[in-house]
Amino acid sequence: MSTAYLGLGSNQGDRLAFLRAAVSGLAGEDGVTVVATSSVYRSEPVGFTGQLEFLNAVVVVDTGLSPRDLLELVQRIEDSNGRRRRRRWGPRTLDVDILLIDGVEVDETGLTVPHPRLTERRFVLEPMLEVAPDASLPDGTPLREVRDGIGNGHAVRMEGGL
Repeated sequence: MSTAYLGLGSNQGDRLAFLRAAVSGLAGEDGVTVVATSSVYRSEPVGFTGQLEFLNAVVVVDTGLSPRDLLELVQRIEDSNGRRRRRRWGPRTLDVDILLIDGVEVDETGLTVPHPRLTERRFVLEPMLEVAPDASLPDGTPLREVRDGIGNGHAVRMEGGL
């Protein structure tokens, strides 16, 4: 079993319902146990900024799935919730990213763990540190230090519970 940290995001439709659907989808899978969920955070879009604000959260799971199988699972959950990949960083009903898996590094076509932009995104680091305050990158760098080093470029506000 490995502990994995998954970033959830939505900025279309009933955003909170999509985040909850992702957690339910994960909890309903064999080989996946939902351990914790962060609060919900509101954040400005990154990349393509001409869109609505996002709701974001992090869910912690224990899983016996391989990183590739976990990726396939989260993509199925995205697709079942209306995710359409039309534009990079564009609007989406649901985005589920594998942020970090304890003790695992992957660099394959279509899958990089830790997530390649984890250290740049306050909207992921804030909820992740809420559920895993002592989390570190594989090289031992504490994520709290990473978060403190990126400043406040994008506003991230806690909204409430998931």
